[in-house]
Amino acid sequence: MQKKLVVAMLCLLFALVPFAGCAGGGGPSQSLDELGYQYKDTSKPIIAEKGAQKYDIISQKNPQADDYNDMKVLNDLEDSTNVDIQWQNLSAGQYAEQKNLIMSDKRNWPDSIYHAYFSDAEMIRYSTRKTFLAVSDYLQYMPNLSAILEKRPDVKKAITMPDGKIWSLPRVEEMGLVMHPNLFFMNKNWLLKLVNDGSINFLKASDVKDGLDLTVDQLGQILEYFKGDMNGNGKSDEIPLNFVYNNYFQGNQADLYAAFGFPANVDFRTVIDGKVTNMAVLDEYYQAVNYYADWVQRKLIPTNVFENSEETFLASGKGVEKLGAFYWWEAETVVEHPENYIYLNPLIGPNGDQMVGLSNSPEISKCLAVVFANCPNPEVLFTYYDRYYDPYVSAQIVYGPVGIVYEEELDENGMLVQKPIPDGMTADEFRLKNAPMGISYLSQETWDNYLNMEPRAKLRVKNLEKYIDPFVPSNVDTFSNPIYTLEEINTLAQYEQNITDYINKKQIDWLRNGGVGKSAWETYKADLKSLHIDEVYAIYQRGYERSVAD
Repeated sequence: MQKKLVVAMLCLLFALVPFAGCAGGGGPSQSLDELGYQYKDTSKPIIAEKGAQKYDIISQKNPQADDYNDMKVLNDLEDSTNVDIQWQNLSAGQYAEQKNLIMSDKRNWPDSIYHAYFSDAEMIRYSTRKTFLAVSDYLQYMPNLSAILEKRPDVKKAITMPDGKIWSLPRVEEMGLVMHPNLFFMNKNWLLKLVNDGSINFLKASDVKDGLDLTVDQLGQILEYFKGDMNGNGKSDEIPLNFVYNNYFQGNQADLYAAFGFPANVDFRTVIDGKVTNMAVLDEYYQAVNYYADWVQRKLIPTNVFENSEETFLASGKGVEKLGAFYWWEAETVVEHPENYIYLNPLIGPNGDQMVGLSNSPEISKCLAVVFANCPNPEVLFTYYDRYYDPYVSAQIVYGPVGIVYEEELDENGMLVQKPIPDGMTADEFRLKNAPMGISYLSQETWDNYLNMEPRAKLRVKNLEKYIDPFVPSNVDTFSNPIYTLEEINTLAQYEQNITDYINKKQIDWLRNGGVGKSAWETYKADLKSLHIDEVYAIYQRGYERSVAD
């Protein structure tokens, strides 16, 4: 009795820290027959009695999201499957800090990690140690995912590891958006003021409309004026140009660089004419980083942009109008009066170049969830996760539940229809509060047959087609979902992060400290060679060629 009391107290103690200390699975498991387990009929419960099988799942969670234990879409899944999920939410920072501890504490492994995002090298390490169960060994219990992989060999190819097995659950979201992280916005009232008072003479009032073309030099002149008291509140609170430095998904600095004649992205890695290209050693990058280092010195780009999180960036657009220009996907999310901002075409560079690059963010992503080897009755958990791949469920996982985000009734075409966004909330806030995101399947077929695209996404697609797509060079391709051998993954694990860290360190040093001289530039390129960048890019090339091969 005393021993049981000690164990109970320890479990209670661990419940007070960010992740639970008690091993997953909720104790001894019943057999599948005792549970009344079934997987074939995806419209029926997975087990007969609600709560008869429990699972502990650790997940990263956006700070704006509700606790997953309280999230309607996940509670609805519990009701429809009878599978009881105990979610243990961690912030991204907590997860990064505690991931190694979680993985090393075998006695207290959870049953699964959601939003796992392990690297290929980590997945090989843990799969070799039999830490996880292979998804591919349980596909017979996953009718939705099995059908997807049979219909989409490209998805299967992208998520299969070098040993021929699938070790993690994927997400597929095909909207044509993720490769385009930026649209460029400018305060039209501030710009008109400069035109009308004669501060600038290269524009007429009639030019100040969506689709405006500006050179980088013209933008620099405008931003110089935007440092003044443009909002008339007597304070120096204006931010001439804002973005989230090195933000991978949206609102980053890459399109500023592209004006200098190379299809930049935050990785400095893209495919040009079928060759994986390192843009961090191009002469065009050398020119660009020196040009914008001068802007930082002149405070056209505020120095605190380098510390911007998405939250601080979005906060800068609230209240009194302070933003002169910014990069993001839509103005509605950033500023309270989006009607005061116009869309700009990509900047025109010193040599007349006007282009944008492509992000390497993939539409097919692996490692969204993993299941641990000690998971009781893993067939049940894999079948539970399989329900996420139902098209109607995927929509709710990504955007939010029926009854809150979607109307209760389908439209005349059998498609989900979104409810209006509540007053006082942005579309992002509404989505993040109600949707866990993660494993899902939203293909073009899904959009065509099961759900109406949200108004914000429709607008974004329309604007990208108008202001971005025409400026992507035809010979440029994304570098996403490369396929590597085990030896190549191990080599990348040895060298890749050092290279990325060095490139990023030098970039921010140069931007903050006035640029880079020719001698230091040559030293930088030599340093990259000593960090085995040529070997790494040879691996990238082989991985890319495998990914596009039939």
